Amino acid sequence: MAAAFDIDEIDKAIIRELQNDGRMPYARIAPMVGLSQAATRQRVNRLMERGVVQIVAVTDPVGLGVGYQAWIGINVSGDARSVAEALAEINEAEYVVIVAGRFDVIAEIVCADSEAFISVVNDRVRAIPGVIDIETLHYLRLVKQTYNWGTG
Repeated sequence: MAAAFDIDEIDKAIIRELQNDGRMPYARIAPMVGLSQAATRQRVNRLMERGVVQIVAVTDPVGLGVGYQAWIGINVSGDARSVAEALAEINEAEYVVIVAGRFDVIAEIVCADSEAFISVVNDRVRAIPGVIDIETLHYLRLVKQTYNWGTG
């Protein structure tokens, strides 16, 4: 996870434009944020080097034939960090967080189908030392998914 860095309003404006279109050329972003193309490129490179921004292709799992998504809430005995780290090693675990509340760790699991999901949960997640209880929350429909944090 990236360390917190001070970003100014120009950085935020650049990020907003890249959130709208990650392939937008620097020549097009530059006049929108009041910089030259070279200065815009330098700012984007600095944001990427610091880990503040990643420019990636965001896919729709259903469109790729990966039609089974679920969150699993996990209660652990002992160190939640070790369980979270073990979960992070599972390819089908797309998102892993240590939380406070009803669960100790939450993970998003994305699989081709329910049989693959059962295999991941029973054979791999339950086998992690410290896992004592799992609750699954299956996606019925994804209503909203955005990636526009921190620029408002």
